[in-house]
Amino acid sequence: MQYMIFHHLLHATVRRITLTDMPSAAYEKAYEKRQAMNNYPIPVGVPTAYAQSLMFPVGEPNDAYAQYFTGRSWLAPVSGEQVSMANVTFEPGCINHWHIHHATKGGGQMLICVGGRGYAQIEGQEPIAMTPGTVVHIPANTKHWHGAAPGSWFSHIAIDVPGEGKSNDWLEPVDEAFYRSLK
Repeated sequence: MQYMIFHHLLHATVRRITLTDMPSAAYEKAYEKRQAMNNYPIPVGVPTAYAQSLMFPVGEPNDAYAQYFTGRSWLAPVSGEQVSMANVTFEPGCINHWHIHHATKGGGQMLICVGGRGYAQIEGQEPIAMTPGTVVHIPANTKHWHGAAPGSWFSHIAIDVPGEGKSNDWLEPVDEAFYRSLK
């Protein structure tokens, strides 16, 4: 929230908006964002209310990696410039398999929850419950999984941390009984 206020104050200075105009300027920005969001197509199978609650589009079916997920997921690239970032949306009960983001230097992954409720787990640690605003840092060369909580839609921004000698290994599915025991 503090960042948003700073962002709006900074842009207000550039646009010569007075502080008394700030509430209407902030409302105008929110309205513009909502109008832009309404222009994103909502994929079949994704509830409209959930898709419209997100800051980023849901994207296209994640068919290229479907074999590594227990249900349906969607992928929307956010940035490919300085770092690769994508919004990944999971239907209820969908998680990915255990996997490792290898790197000889740097690398790893950051996950930022932007909607719904989900989990991330690093091997040997307890699962981390993710709700909007939760940030999870996955070090390079670390076995982990992430996805929706049972019964909840879930979206996160996946940030591919820059590094050298990077590759991914997709491994076995998460134990279904263990996953179903999560609330």
